[in-house]
Amino acid sequence: MDLANAPDLQRTAKAADHTVDRRGSLRLLDIDQVSNPQFIADWERLAAQASEPNPFFEPWFLLPSLSAFAGQNSSIAVIAHYTRDTLTGVLPINRSIRYYGYPVPHIACWLHDNAFYGAPLVASGCEHAFWEATLEHMDKSAGRALFLHLPLLEQGGVLDRALEAVLAGSERFNAVVLRRERAMLASDLSCEDYLANALSKKHRKELRRQRRRLADEGDLTVERLSDETDLARWTDQFLALEAAGWKGAAGSALSDDSATGDFFKCALQGAAQAGKLERLTLHLDRSPVAMLASFVTAPGAYSFKTAFNERYAANSPGLQLQIDNLSSLDHPKIKWTDSCAAEGHPMIDRLWTERRQLVSRNIAIGGPLRRAAFRQMMAFETRRKPSS
Repeated sequence: MDLANAPDLQRTAKAADHTVDRRGSLRLLDIDQVSNPQFIADWERLAAQASEPNPFFEPWFLLPSLSAFAGQNSSIAVIAHYTRDTLTGVLPINRSIRYYGYPVPHIACWLHDNAFYGAPLVASGCEHAFWEATLEHMDKSAGRALFLHLPLLEQGGVLDRALEAVLAGSERFNAVVLRRERAMLASDLSCEDYLANALSKKHRKELRRQRRRLADEGDLTVERLSDETDLARWTDQFLALEAAGWKGAAGSALSDDSATGDFFKCALQGAAQAGKLERLTLHLDRSPVAMLASFVTAPGAYSFKTAFNERYAANSPGLQLQIDNLSSLDHPKIKWTDSCAAEGHPMIDRLWTERRQLVSRNIAIGGPLRRAAFRQMMAFETRRKPSS
């Protein structure tokens, strides 16, 4: 992606000690700087005390993301917020000259196609200070950018509430430009009771029949791993299983692009080393027919990627595996699991009955003229569409 204002970003990145008065110190770091071992150690400590867990911005995930997808793109940088020399906030950002296909320069939280949540990592208690410092920095270094775009925040979450409070106090114009909901698992019920509440008696009976049909094909077993045991082989099996299905046929499988496949391997390896990877596999005669990789970031978890053998599609191996995954309801440290699935997903929406509400916000930055132009743009974008 081209840079809207490369010289401005490069000058700002070098100004590592820019001070934002009582709000703390905000620094803009490049990829080499965030790869520094001392910074990574501080970053890991921050992730452990973040007010909202977000595995996609932890070092074991974001560093391979930057390596795979940012490359030499100097438009991407990482906001590092400090409070009395302690790292208290991390947010990757990108300067772009395109906004949903239109030539509108803006600054955005940086997400890629395999990162599913946009909340920054912020130390508990520092949420207001982080947003105040970030917005003031954006005002001073907007360059050609018209606004700040913050995608996929949990509506009503700790960080979203803090942002709303900061925006209300500043009377800074902003707009919600996208609302999404996706299936999540959050219940005090047992696995059996949850399944009984989610699916009809007839549907459960059919699933039991399908499982028997699968078992007729061979020895059907379930394996759950939360360490690095045989991880490289498991990852290769996952990539092969995904590529053999519809994603491979559509050219959207992880292994269809070498950079994406390498990123997936690095992310899973890093998650396992951090003790945050859980793998669930449904085996038929020791061959996987359904696989699931999840990130465990207490008090939440994120279902990252799943794949199944389409040869057995009539017996729903992917759904069978998700039924086995309901055992996560008994995890002592996990209160909820985000499916990371598309809104209205035909499989997981039937089984997981809770919903996570997500919003994307656009926020005015810069001086009065820029903000006036942004307000007019938002009036157009958020206008009521005629009913069809």
